[in-house]
Amino acid sequence: MAGRGQPAKPAPVSQPKVFNPKQYERPGLTEDEIEEIKEAFDLFDSDGSGTIDPAELKSAMQSLGFEAKNQTIYQMISDLDKDGSGAIDFDEFLDMMTARMSDKDTKEDINKVFRLFDDDKTGYITIKNLRRVAKELGETMTDEELMEMIERADSDGDGQVSTEDFYNIMTKKAFP
Repeated sequence: MAGRGQPAKPAPVSQPKVFNPKQYERPGLTEDEIEEIKEAFDLFDSDGSGTIDPAELKSAMQSLGFEAKNQTIYQMISDLDKDGSGAIDFDEFLDMMTARMSDKDTKEDINKVFRLFDDDKTGYITIKNLRRVAKELGETMTDEELMEMIERADSDGDGQVSTEDFYNIMTKKAFP
């Protein structure tokens, strides 16, 4: 407050913050991708507070056509909210988006490897394909050993490994 005879101090003029993607660098993300993720974050952060709170997340989900219950919204926030603030800041949002994007890349990479096995382009890896790969790698394996490998990965028991089976076995943390 200004005292008697003193002029009131002018209100500080807030400068719009300039977004610098360099300060949010993540392996495998370009500056353009970081800026696109920031634009999506800003759309969700409707009050411009710098965080996405439960009400904003629910509104964003509804605008995307999802009918999310409050319990689901709070669970999503809880899963992403590393600092326990009850809201998602840009760093947390970026971490989540980076993980999703790297999952997509991983799937594409695994599909490329699958196609190397599936040289006859049937959409499946068979014992014939495994036999060829083992031979190319200089591995001496019996048909019984190769069949055991197929059985471990083959989820529907049809004697061949689909792209889905291959992806599942390649992303498993431990093998049965």
